[in-house]
Amino acid sequence: MGTHVMAVLGLSVLEEEIYRHLLRNPHTAVDDLHILLRADPDETRRALDRLRDLRLVEGDDQHAVAAAPDTVVPRLAEDRLELLHREMRDLTRTRSILESLARDCPANDPTGPAPGIERIEDLKTVRDRIDDLAFFARTEVLAAEPYAALSPENIAHARPLDMRCLRRGVRIRNLVRRTAVEDPTTATYLRELVSAGARIRVAEDFSELILVYDRHTALVPVDPADTSRGALCARESGLVDNIITLFERLWDAAEDFPVATEGSPEDPVDLSATQREVLCCMCTVGKDETGARQVGVSLRTYRRHIAELMQLLGAENRAHAALLARERGWI
Repeated sequence: MGTHVMAVLGLSVLEEEIYRHLLRNPHTAVDDLHILLRADPDETRRALDRLRDLRLVEGDDQHAVAAAPDTVVPRLAEDRLELLHREMRDLTRTRSILESLARDCPANDPTGPAPGIERIEDLKTVRDRIDDLAFFARTEVLAAEPYAALSPENIAHARPLDMRCLRRGVRIRNLVRRTAVEDPTTATYLRELVSAGARIRVAEDFSELILVYDRHTALVPVDPADTSRGALCARESGLVDNIITLFERLWDAAEDFPVATEGSPEDPVDLSATQREVLCCMCTVGKDETGARQVGVSLRTYRRHIAELMQLLGAENRAHAALLARERGWI
């Protein structure tokens, strides 16, 4: 029969074979179908009954007529999409499933973490858990992160999750140390977060590493002095509330992130005339060769200027660089 293309619409192989056969042979007797298709009689009868239920086939017990494909396929596709949308909505409600399964788990080891606390020692697992919690966050993310600076790799990993949260309306409040905003790359990324809707505050110094998602789940290091020992994931409401209280105390004692710093529109970077011309061409010209001719430099020099500008902006790609340059008033 060839490719079973109607599987995406919810039809079995036999159901599709019957429908196709009736399209090609509209006068076939129902009792002859299983013989012509070399199929089991009972399975053929059940498949035909389902095709009637789906309104792909009309007729009586003696003769069957296939409905027109141009009406059948759009209707089946719409029904299938509605089913998939319902399933997707159900999949977003995973928290109740987790809580239900957690009630069936055996009692915790008395020597292990307290109830409502999970100890995660593998660092990759910790990072994966953070990614999952950020991905599924619905309302708010609280973060107190005492890093001195973010590497480009850290930023490249964090940006998609942070921006996805902000695009979906998730509130982000991020507390960082003063040394972090003194690092140009880190400060550039923090300004990007602020421009996307995040709130960031700066403290002179703190050591607490705190992550809280939807005021329901909190992550803290097993040992604040050695984060390589893993993390504790807390879901017990009283403990999470205490962690949030600590975060709020740190937050209230901090200052708002100074957006008007080096690289912002109020204090623009001193770009050379050539850099500004390259930046303008990068945003308006389709091909590098054309841009290089307009600027009056070689293709290699033109691309080197673009690489330098992207690094200066802390951009992942040219489109991102254009966006950041416009936000800072460079173009």
